[in-house]
Amino acid sequence: MISRRKFIKACFAAAGIAAFGSCGSRSWASPRAEGGAANVPEHGGAYRPRYLTLAASGELERREQELWKKMDSCSLCPRMCGTNRMAGRKGICSSDHTFRVASATPHHGEERPLVGRNGSGTIFFSNCNLLCIFCQNWRIAHRGEGRQTSHAQLADMMISLQNRGCHNINLVTPSHLSPHIVTALRLAIDRGLNVPLLYNSSGYETLEVMQLLDGVVDIYLPDFKFQDSEIAIPFLQGAQNYAEYAAVAIKEMHRQVGTLTQADGIANRGLLIRHLVLPENLAGTDVFSRWVASELGADTHLNIMSQYSPQFRANEFPPLNRRITQREFEQAMRWARQAGLRNFH
Repeated sequence: MISRRKFIKACFAAAGIAAFGSCGSRSWASPRAEGGAANVPEHGGAYRPRYLTLAASGELERREQELWKKMDSCSLCPRMCGTNRMAGRKGICSSDHTFRVASATPHHGEERPLVGRNGSGTIFFSNCNLLCIFCQNWRIAHRGEGRQTSHAQLADMMISLQNRGCHNINLVTPSHLSPHIVTALRLAIDRGLNVPLLYNSSGYETLEVMQLLDGVVDIYLPDFKFQDSEIAIPFLQGAQNYAEYAAVAIKEMHRQVGTLTQADGIANRGLLIRHLVLPENLAGTDVFSRWVASELGADTHLNIMSQYSPQFRANEFPPLNRRITQREFEQAMRWARQAGLRNFH
């Protein structure tokens, strides 16, 4: 399994920034260039994405309008910066009323139930609302490298990835761009989109936005990075109450979609949480494990990750200036087992 950092690096090396359809795969093209309407892909049986029902009833458009209202005085994430992004001003996420995409391509390095046979249709959005100082994708998240994209182009990317057999549309770092995503989603539905929508976020979300996405998202893939908000603040550039917001958001995600469900080994709905083990247990893996077992259940699907390495500005913040040890990771796994957790990826 290739790490996300290596995946992005390979994308940039292969085709430069804004590598639509990179990493050795066929170049991105509109569905018209690929032969017309979307094919029906293999994405885990006859699952019908929930967004289709919302679109048919008109509710999806109402949710879209509610999300756009939040950009007048931005409250799309817990930073609540209040920036009038619709007037062209940039929030803490460095985004205004426009958006950028760094890459859109099938990805085979995600968790196995998300990748299946044909890959996850991964769309990496530029900029970020959390801004970790150890970010492995800092060129995209902090610098905002990528290509300015229209809603029609984003919809075409979704259809193109579906046509190439991807099992889902994997929206990476979507929190600051949820209005754009729902607008593009409606366009893509009109063009035949019918694979699960995957929301791949840092976990730093508001309950209100998560409730607006109820029925829009089929699979949630949040991080739960820190269990102590005071410890987290210097590593997240002042993001307040990270642990509290992430806990509420992830519980709401679980309420909406439940435990991960699969057909033929391919996920079509549910929650999968990522947790990166950090040096000296800064991430609070022991607390995280007990919280998941207590609040969500022992069958919750998790990826407890060992691949931390110092990236971006991590060398300025010991002990994040080193990799974790084998002993630290083994201890993290013991904590997970002791909490009774069963489903690991």
